[in-house]
Amino acid sequence: MGAWDDLDERLRPAVEAHTREYARVRPALDRVTEAMRSSIAAIFEGSGLRPLFVTARTKTVESFRDKASRTLPAVDPADPPSLVFPDPMRNLTDLVGVRIITTLPHEVDLAANLLKRQRSEFDCRGDREKDIGSIESGTYGYSSRHLIMRTIHNDVVRSFQQAVDPETKAAGSYLFEVQVRTVLAHAWSEIEHDIRFKASNPKAWSPYFDRQFTGTAAMLETVESAFAELHERYETVTGFWDEDGEGSAPLTPNRIRDVWQTLLPHVDRKADDNWGWAAELLAAHGRKTTLQLVDLLQADTITTVRKALDHRYSPGPDRLLDDMLLWHYGERHIDLTAEAPDAENTPRRDSLQRRHRQMQIYRAQHPGT
Repeated sequence: MGAWDDLDERLRPAVEAHTREYARVRPALDRVTEAMRSSIAAIFEGSGLRPLFVTARTKTVESFRDKASRTLPAVDPADPPSLVFPDPMRNLTDLVGVRIITTLPHEVDLAANLLKRQRSEFDCRGDREKDIGSIESGTYGYSSRHLIMRTIHNDVVRSFQQAVDPETKAAGSYLFEVQVRTVLAHAWSEIEHDIRFKASNPKAWSPYFDRQFTGTAAMLETVESAFAELHERYETVTGFWDEDGEGSAPLTPNRIRDVWQTLLPHVDRKADDNWGWAAELLAAHGRKTTLQLVDLLQADTITTVRKALDHRYSPGPDRLLDDMLLWHYGERHIDLTAEAPDAENTPRRDSLQRRHRQMQIYRAQHPGT
């Protein structure tokens, strides 16, 4: 049941009159809706941000009537309640609604901020984060960014305004709503809305549904966080290959650690990892930039090296880096980083030579590696 079903009989004639007027002008408003969708979609075509899709809808006549029927209680119980929207054609800002669906959470803010910068075409009159559930309340639910935009001297809007009132001086300014949210939040809210708010029989509702929706919202938040972390890691890794940017950054011990933990977070690490020694090993071969380290740490080569050495235990970063350099440089790596051949004790040289022989045997058995 909606607000119209419970509306005080004394208010029904006014709401019915507004609803008939809305039904009359709605075809012209449909053209405004499509114009707003097209304009907003075009904004993203010229930017680096590409939403999954941009859609729009004009509020249905039934939905208009129901929202126009919302009331506030009267101060005096003998008086009728008052309408929340006494002139809904002007009071309601969501008769035209545009929805922008993004892939990742950070893109919601990027999209909203991009729209707000289109000052020659639109004027942002409202901006708020609308959510069902929050950290503060300890609950879960979808969230979306809601913008109230006003058109500026728009010809399609002028045509609509003249259809509403031929005697008016049409200014081409009109308020409409833009929602921006992620695809996962969109899917959750659509399903939740269909089941929770469009249920034909509210008596069929069960507390179990609330519990399930809360649980799925929590999972959605976890999945979105995982996707956001993946995207951030991807952006970082691609930056490593920029010869003039991140890729040119010098390999300090801390830099090696950060690059390693980004590329190979699954490799076992110990509290005593010697990143300074790692820098010395790389520098011995002239590898002094981030790009030169990233080029060395290729996943397929790491897999091959580990097969060749048949590690009994998962090697830590320092050992694995040593093995990778040995794989690439062979005897040269031994000569540059081990003890002198005539030294009294040569434990490192002995270890490197043993591992090098294992690599040579593996290569002979697996041509092309």
